[in-house]
Amino acid sequence: MPMEHVDGEDKGELFLYALSTCQWCKKTRMLLDELGVKYSYVYVDLLEGDERSEIVEQIKKWNPQLSFPTLVVNDEYCIVGFDEDRIKETVND
Repeated sequence: MPMEHVDGEDKGELFLYALSTCQWCKKTRMLLDELGVKYSYVYVDLLEGDERSEIVEQIKKWNPQLSFPTLVVNDEYCIVGFDEDRIKETVND
């Protein structure tokens, strides 16, 4: 899977499913960058074929509505949409 990694402080495993054209996805990435945390992300809209199908199935497990952004935290739960307070709470625990 073609994911990007961003270095920062280790606050657990953070994985962001995003769209390259989504303003809320961009805001989520900017917030994670401001918080200085390590995370990975993938732009689903830039994938094709089997890669895209595979990622869509992964997202459906966490977020059946397939809305973006979807931030998966430690493979335990996810934050759907841009929820600044919840993201800050998650990385500051």
